[in-house]
Amino acid sequence: MGCAGSHDKADETAKKIRKPMPWKHSEPITRIELIRMRDEFWDTAPHYGGRKEIWDALRAAAEADITLAQAIVESAGVIVQNPDLTVCYDERGAKYELPKYVLSEPANLIRDS
Repeated sequence: MGCAGSHDKADETAKKIRKPMPWKHSEPITRIELIRMRDEFWDTAPHYGGRKEIWDALRAAAEADITLAQAIVESAGVIVQNPDLTVCYDERGAKYELPKYVLSEPANLIRDS
């Protein structure tokens, strides 16, 4: 039996994730521009700190459907602070912040003709 204020660490990592809320880029962008932004973020993400294997797991989760993303973050030991994966931590306490553009498409995405 624990204190009323205590909680199991597994509860934090098991937080259910969801898609980010709808968002808009500052100006309409094409899918190619969005992909370029995403690639640039993922190429530079490990330089923000944290462990490369956690960044890799977060990228895999960001690119997967919700069910698979949930399994990826749980198996990597990622502690999800925001259910949309915009703020996460690893088991050592390193913070990982993901911009919404790597997690979903903007409402003002220019569709290919």
